[in-house]
Amino acid sequence: LYFSAQEGILIFYHIKDLQYEIKICADISQPISSLIFSPDYTSLLLVTDQGTVYSYRPAHSGEAVKLLDTSSSCFLAADFLTPGNNYCVSVTISGEVQVWSLEDGTFLSKLNLGTEVQVT
Repeated sequence: LYFSAQEGILIFYHIKDLQYEIKICADISQPISSLIFSPDYTSLLLVTDQGTVYSYRPAHSGEAVKLLDTSSSCFLAADFLTPGNNYCVSVTISGEVQVWSLEDGTFLSKLNLGTEVQVT
């Protein structure tokens, strides 16, 4: 079970039978608004409400890597663009949908919906 604390800490609970173990996986020092697993569960996107997206690979047990920072564009949400784990899509309040490379955070494309967006 992965969850995030208000301070921006990614925590893993390993639960087996009636026993559990707690492990701190990453500290990104920004409140995490959502955690999204890739379709094959090899990567985890950590999304902050400030518009920063980090990638964490549970099998590698390394630090979270900052992929992109969209803080200047009223960021709302991000998710994996399937199939695969190579791209993510983000959306801004103004209705701009953006596609990013998860490999290096490169901005690839955008589409303006022409309307404000809200996440429900």
